[in-house]
Amino acid sequence: MSVDFIDYYSILGVSKNASAADIKKAYRKLARKYHPDVNPNDSVAEQKFKEINEANEVLGRPENREKYDRYGENWQHAAEFEKAGKAGQGNAAHRSGHFNGERDFSDFFEYMFGGTGHDFSGQGRVRFKGQDFNATLELPLSSVYYTQKQTLTVNGNKIRISIPAGIGNGQVIKIKGRGGPGKNKGPNGDLYITFSLKNDTGFKRDGCHLYKQIDLDLYTAVLGGELTVDTFDGKVKLRVAPETQHGTRVKLKGKGFPIYKKEGRYGDLFITYTVKVPTQLTPREKSLFQELASLRK
Repeated sequence: MSVDFIDYYSILGVSKNASAADIKKAYRKLARKYHPDVNPNDSVAEQKFKEINEANEVLGRPENREKYDRYGENWQHAAEFEKAGKAGQGNAAHRSGHFNGERDFSDFFEYMFGGTGHDFSGQGRVRFKGQDFNATLELPLSSVYYTQKQTLTVNGNKIRISIPAGIGNGQVIKIKGRGGPGKNKGPNGDLYITFSLKNDTGFKRDGCHLYKQIDLDLYTAVLGGELTVDTFDGKVKLRVAPETQHGTRVKLKGKGFPIYKKEGRYGDLFITYTVKVPTQLTPREKSLFQELASLRK
């Protein structure tokens, strides 16, 4: 029987020096694209899905990838080298015993990895992980200042999740085993929730820090005084120093947004003063400003 070499890196579309994370990412992307649940009754997609899973079975397992990379052009002699190195017996018989009936792995995989102890029970059917589900949860920014619980309905199933305070816009969390059912008793897929946060506040958020511009009248800027400003957890009084310049920024430590999964810790709130020049001056006010101007000459 002629057995052809299979380039698993090419199947996943990654380079030979790809990291484990790169391989996992490429596999998940392709598995979602060609999953049988997404492509019912599509024999081409089904075959592609099998190839992707076979490639991941090799490249996604360090011991398999090491063996695959080690033998390279001499892959045909891998079994002999393994026997010589381990002084093992009966690998070929072990392989054939695992692949009776319909097979989901290629002859190449059987030749190289059939005796490595993988579980191919169930008349040779491979256990495939179920399809991963993706959902988007839209929330107002103000609602994630505190940890909260919500019940979601995904594909008809109600799922109760805890949303940690300080979660970020566009952040993704994984709910393990809440995706589609596995094939041939394989594990369920996972649920990935992307958070879309609408800023319903007067603050600009950058991570755990908040920013806000506050109008400052000219007289307070020149003479100094006090201001009351809103924060997420109430109002605070600010003392404005005399001769405060336009664009001056002050920091309110610990008055920012919660730090994600760091209970009791918060970022800072930065206030930038915008000095407002008075308009619609009365003749008397103009006269006083002219007098002040003459004193500065």
